[in-house]
Amino acid sequence: MNIPKHIAIIMDGNGRWAKKRGLPRLYGHHAGMKSVREVVRAAINAGVGVLTLYAFSTENWNRPKSEIKGLFGLLKLFIKKELSDLHKNNVKVKIIGRFFALPIDIVKLVKEATEKTSKNTGMILNIALNYGGRQEIVDAVNKIITEGVYKKVDEKIFEKYLYTTGLPSPDLVIRTSGENRISNFLLWQSAYSEFYTTETLWPDFKKKNLMEAISEYQKRNRRFGGL
Repeated sequence: MNIPKHIAIIMDGNGRWAKKRGLPRLYGHHAGMKSVREVVRAAINAGVGVLTLYAFSTENWNRPKSEIKGLFGLLKLFIKKELSDLHKNNVKVKIIGRFFALPIDIVKLVKEATEKTSKNTGMILNIALNYGGRQEIVDAVNKIITEGVYKKVDEKIFEKYLYTTGLPSPDLVIRTSGENRISNFLLWQSAYSEFYTTETLWPDFKKKNLMEAISEYQKRNRRFGGL
């Protein structure tokens, strides 16, 4: 069975889910956390090697302060509640993005999660926090310039300086809520990814929806520019 080694998800539609129900946006984010829990477990059971979730982008700082505070609160709650279970399931937690710019308590929890699961050998749960694809590329270029080791850089060398170094590029990128934008997500890594979009809002995206996306992926013929 052709299961994608790496699935990346743009989790979109929390706000619209809440609005449709006459609820504050934060209720949508809370409901979205339940989908995260279910989809992570479904990915583990399906045999996915890496699951990358777009949790907080560099552009999300433009949202109201109250919403940002609420998002961080939910993130802390998720890590505290789920870390033990993730560890028991041999999941390795990784973080990509400029997460050190986040509040100190978030950074502390993130470090705890990555350190506790660092020796696990199961699925990698790769969380994009304060992440931006353009920023990742700029950061990589600046690291190369600062080190001054290479006179010439090829793709393999460049990839070593990305946040995702050591991880395979995503085979499948999923975006929920009917949007068809990549939104500054894994710009370099998704060059040959298969894209799957669904009208389903993220809080309604469950195991069944993930398996439908994988099933659709299995029907694709990936040519990588060839015949």
